[in-house]
Amino acid sequence: MIDKLVRDKIPEIIKRKWENCEFYIASKEEYLSFLFKKVVEEAEEILNSSNDKELKTEIADLYEVIDAILKEKNIDINEINKVKQEKYKLRGWFDKKIILTKY
Repeated sequence: MIDKLVRDKIPEIIKRKWENCEFYIASKEEYLSFLFKKVVEEAEEILNSSNDKELKTEIADLYEVIDAILKEKNIDINEINKVKQEKYKLRGWFDKKIILTKY
């Protein structure tokens, strides 16, 4: 059993290309859990990207998963951007490329 969150059209694509697939619709709680797992999956795919095109594709996928989480939790992207700006003011960004070697 795979138990993997997939895009809405994937079962249809599988049925056209191969034979059959089985799936079910997740509950709200289960859906969030699978979305959080999908964030990790997409982050790993970003890490393993071998070229810029692949990297862009994986970043787009990660953005889509984050958008789905925001939608499911009724969080406005402007709230996220506000928190992001507050963190920037307090802690800075990553522009200086600082690597901490000892704490």
